[in-house]
Amino acid sequence: MRPHAHEHKFFYGMNFEFSVNRHYWESRTITSEVRPITGAHLGRWDLIYNPIMDTDYTGGLGGLQYNPAGRLAYNVNDKWAVAFEEYDGFGTFNQISPLHDQFHEVWAVMDHASNRFIDIEAGVGVGLTAGSDRLTFKLMLSRDLNRRQQPAQ
Repeated sequence: MRPHAHEHKFFYGMNFEFSVNRHYWESRTITSEVRPITGAHLGRWDLIYNPIMDTDYTGGLGGLQYNPAGRLAYNVNDKWAVAFEEYDGFGTFNQISPLHDQFHEVWAVMDHASNRFIDIEAGVGVGLTAGSDRLTFKLMLSRDLNRRQQPAQ
């Protein structure tokens, strides 16, 4: 990410993932993802778009899948945010899947940042197409070791 991204109106970054998967989770053992990150802080609002490209290393560059994600968040204060997110899977750049088979989910999400313990992101997602999961819940717990710790009061 851009250094001190929270202090800038426009921010950007790049995430690379290389995965070794179990077959019950993915049909291919080795997969990767390139996730460009772009966003803007507009007062209390955050607008983020990730034009994600995934590959399972079949089909060369034509096998790249386009799976973008977006987020619109309202920061209630410096600790709490509520957000609307969307995750999509259109198929490969060579062959966009029929709408029925595409992956499209919308999410309602809540984030809580903590200086003392762990950050929490929780949400519920609803699929919009037959190629999507019908209902999904998420709970992510994380700890930012670089965040300045506040002394106990």
